Amino acid sequence: MSVFYRKAMDALYLLCVIIAGVSLVLISAVIPWAVYTRYVINRAASWPEPMAVLLTIVLTFFGAAACYRLGSHMNVTLRVDKLPPGWRRVSDLIVELLMAAMALFMLVKGTGLVEATWSNSIADFPFLSVGVTYLPIPIGGLILLMFVIEHVTIGRPIDTSGDAHKPAAFD
Repeated sequence: MSVFYRKAMDALYLLCVIIAGVSLVLISAVIPWAVYTRYVINRAASWPEPMAVLLTIVLTFFGAAACYRLGSHMNVTLRVDKLPPGWRRVSDLIVELLMAAMALFMLVKGTGLVEATWSNSIADFPFLSVGVTYLPIPIGGLILLMFVIEHVTIGRPIDTSGDAHKPAAFD
């Protein structure tokens, strides 16, 4: 069962990375287009800035879940690293429980936000529901919760790219 769950989380992680990466690439294309239309053509397009904001929401929630899974998000571990192994495990469990609480908050309150704004539309994109733009919040919360469950039950996945928190060795 744990092998199946690990493979499912690997696939979900890859999906999060792809979604966040595509969002970042699109942001990188949309913003220069806004600058070009404003300063070169002298006719500013109205859609690039709100599009970049919407893509940033997608990038934030999917990217954060992916970073959390591998532990590559920013964190401060000076005190925790100095704890004895037993207390370190207790501290890690508390962190996972707090992350589960945050994920549940995102899932519940994000779903409420999506439902409350579903019938509204965005001025720059009248075909797009405001609720759709908030969907990354509960989806990101659900994915984050699934990654927390993975950490608590079968542990963190092995990061083959190297430890980002390990200081560089000098010879």
